[in-house]
Amino acid sequence: MKKSLLVIAALLALGTAQADTLKKIKDAGAVTMGVRESSGALSYTLGDNKFVGYHVELCERVIADLEKSLGTKLAIKYQPVTSQNRIPLVENGTVDIECGSTTNNAARQKQVAFAVTTFVEEVRIAVKANSGITSIAQLNGKSVATTTGTTSVQLLRKNERATGVDFKEVFGKDHADSFLLLDSGRADAFVMDGAILAGNIAKAKNPADFRIVGEVLSVEPIAIMMRKDDPAFKTAVDNSLKAMMKSGDIAKVWDKWFMQPIPPTNSKVGMPVNDNTKTAWAAPNDKPAEDYAKK
Repeated sequence: MKKSLLVIAALLALGTAQADTLKKIKDAGAVTMGVRESSGALSYTLGDNKFVGYHVELCERVIADLEKSLGTKLAIKYQPVTSQNRIPLVENGTVDIECGSTTNNAARQKQVAFAVTTFVEEVRIAVKANSGITSIAQLNGKSVATTTGTTSVQLLRKNERATGVDFKEVFGKDHADSFLLLDSGRADAFVMDGAILAGNIAKAKNPADFRIVGEVLSVEPIAIMMRKDDPAFKTAVDNSLKAMMKSGDIAKVWDKWFMQPIPPTNSKVGMPVNDNTKTAWAAPNDKPAEDYAKK
C-alpha cells in the first residue's frame, strides 16, 4: 500500500512538472520569443527592440497559427538571448519559444525539446580575403575566434584535418563580437555556422574583404527550441512548420532572408538553400546532429 502511494505521488509530481505552454500563453495573452542579436539572417536586431530574420519570421507565423487555434490575440515579447543563456531561459520558462540559431543535438535534447528541423547548417571558417588561408592546416599558429557557449571550435579541434594544428582560441561574447575580432585583426579566422558567417559578412562595411573557406567541419540541424515535457505545444509548433514546408511557404521565407536584399543595409546574404535543408523540409523530423554524423 505504501509503495502504491509512493508511485501515485511520483506520477502526480511528474504531471505537475509537465509544462503547459499553451495554457500559459493563452492566460497571459502573450508569447515570449527568444531571439538573437547577431545570428546572421536567421535572427538579428535592427535596434529599438526590433528583431527580424528567417527564424524570427517562421516563429511569428507559428504564433499567428497559435492565435487561431487558441482563439485569442497573442502579443509577442522579444527576449534577446545568448549562446550561454538560451537553454537555461527556456528551461526556467522565461522564454516560451527560442527562434535563434540553435543546433539540435543529443545532449541538448536531455534539457529541451526541438521543433522539426528548419535549416541544416554547415560549420565553416571565415577569414580575411587577403589572408591566404584556405584550409584548416593553415590555421597553425593562428588565432581563431568563436562565440562563447557554442561548439564550433570543439568541432574544429576534433576534425581529422586539424591533427597537429595548434591555434589560439579567442572568444567573442556574441557573434557580432566574434566577427569584430576577425574584422579588427585580433583573430585570423572565425569558425561558426555558415549562415551566421555569411550574414555578418553581408552586413560588413566591405563584404568583399572577407571569404568563407576550407572544409565543412560539421553538418548540423538547426531548429526552434522549446521546453521539454510539453507534447501539446511541440505538436502545435511542428504542425505549423510542417504546413509551411508542405505549402512551399518556408522556401519563400528562406528566399526573402537569404537571397533578397535585407535590412538594414539592403545587402544580400546570397546563400541558396542547400540539399540537406531541402531534404529536411521534404521529410520533417527532429533528429539530432549525431544522426547526420552517421551518414
